[in-house]
Amino acid sequence: MTIKDLQTDNFFLLAGPCVIEGEEMALRIADKLKTITDRLNIPYVFKGSYRKANRSRVDSFTGIGDEKALKILRKVHDTFGVPTVTDIHETHEAAMAAEYVDVLQIPAFLCRQTDLLIAAARTGKVVNIKKGQFLAPSGMKFAAQKVVDSGNENVIITDRGTTFGYSDLVVDFRGVPEMKEFGFPVVLDATHCLQKPNQSSGVTGGQPKLIETMCKAGIATGVDGLFMETHFDTAHALSDGANMLPLDQMEGLLEKLVRIRQAIKD
Repeated sequence: MTIKDLQTDNFFLLAGPCVIEGEEMALRIADKLKTITDRLNIPYVFKGSYRKANRSRVDSFTGIGDEKALKILRKVHDTFGVPTVTDIHETHEAAMAAEYVDVLQIPAFLCRQTDLLIAAARTGKVVNIKKGQFLAPSGMKFAAQKVVDSGNENVIITDRGTTFGYSDLVVDFRGVPEMKEFGFPVVLDATHCLQKPNQSSGVTGGQPKLIETMCKAGIATGVDGLFMETHFDTAHALSDGANMLPLDQMEGLLEKLVRIRQAIKD
């Protein structure tokens, strides 16, 4: 897969659960999203972390086991014919994850880690780099260039908000056209940008009621794709349930967004 496979007249979608909790839940979510995106002609990539490394507490759920989760991601690909994306955190994970998925994602807080970017690039997979919460949009040019200089031009840049005071994030939509000038697809992470990280309880909070607002703003300002985490039972999701979009709301939202995309394209 290359980024050209995602670039059509419509926006593309990276969506799925925060973390792979098991095979049945992953297939259930992928099946629903594949049906919706096929009908709306939205290029779709299934998202699922095989392991969560950035947790508030040591007792937070991190995963069901690396190999087990990666095999589930491969099964999603084989069952539904959709590409898959997962995040990596250390250089040795790049080659391992690349055996199972189509897109390697660099977490925002690691977007300046040169060795990690080079390792991801050398797999030949599409590399989705999330903009650091601490970084200006202009800084992402250099992160992307590290991948290109390593022989891989298949780069996506994803904005997930910028730190604003304590335990809050904001999205500066001026960054969308700025980052698009770098020549790579730009994605808005419409769920993580609404996180309330490092809450006093040690469990990250969120503002899921604003997901639709963020998505609409992103499409209106010209993003090429959207990233959303979703679950059919957000109240009992094992990670980041507080800022995920309930799966049963996805179809209605995407229908609205397709209409907005069509309107600005015309």
